[in-house]
Amino acid sequence: MASEIPAAPLFLTQVYQVHSDPANPVSLYTESARTPTPASTDDARPYVTLTFAQSLDAKIAGIGGKQLALSGKESLVMTHWWVNISPTFVCENSCGAFCRKVRMRTMHDAILVGIGTALNDDPQLNTRHLPPFSDDAPHRYHCPRPIILDTHLRLSPDSKLLKNFREGTGRRPWVFSIESSMADPILFHRERILEDAGAKVIKVLGVDGLVSIPSLLETLRSLGVRSLMVEGGARVIQTFLAASERSSELRTFPNCVNMVIVTVAPTLVGNEGVGYGPNLLSEKLPILQHLKTELCGRDVVMALKVVGT
Repeated sequence: MASEIPAAPLFLTQVYQVHSDPANPVSLYTESARTPTPASTDDARPYVTLTFAQSLDAKIAGIGGKQLALSGKESLVMTHWWVNISPTFVCENSCGAFCRKVRMRTMHDAILVGIGTALNDDPQLNTRHLPPFSDDAPHRYHCPRPIILDTHLRLSPDSKLLKNFREGTGRRPWVFSIESSMADPILFHRERILEDAGAKVIKVLGVDGLVSIPSLLETLRSLGVRSLMVEGGARVIQTFLAASERSSELRTFPNCVNMVIVTVAPTLVGNEGVGYGPNLLSEKLPILQHLKTELCGRDVVMALKVVGT
């Protein structure tokens, strides 16, 4: 059981340029004013971290979007050290990148996935894999708000996200759809089912039948979300990276991502795997500045800052 506030990992304090006093370590909880992830000072949108794991051939999922444990077991030891987990704590998942994501989740107000990931993986998007605090500890891990991009409202009312909320072990999921879709009686019925199951359905502007990322971010900021962690899958990654070319048409901010953190695993998936870059136009992609690269077992973790388009 943990009782003290663990200091933020050195990798992240350097990446996010956090200056921590050893006698008063940076907190991992957004209820603290000393959260490592920079809270947005922009009224237009939250601070956005885009993070994902990929193979050497830039694949992030298997056939049909099937989830892949891309990171090797060797990185698990490094990940446990890096996130300052107790040596007696045993992760339930052998994927080092997963453990790293869990710790990063506590540093963001909300965490976003697409409906494809929600259906294929049935994720919980919480911090259950971190070592629990003792009953008398004055702190608790911050649990990020789950955000799902779901134009056609296909999220199951029996999903783990909604079950966790109903059981008091997770926060209410926010499901984002587009305004025009609500004219469909089938979608209207699905909205009622999801809301009865505990979800909050929020409608924003759409672009080409998909949620407008600038409209999404503006809405999230208006609802008090200061920082957002985007986990994917492939279409979501594409949409956020490509949103820069469209954001000026809808909103004033030129970029939709602040930080990109990528874990590269030393493995090849092959042509049947799912990548994230085929539909991206190189002249429209954001300009990335390398900040830091760290070896984590067999994996390499890279942090890149978006500096322009």
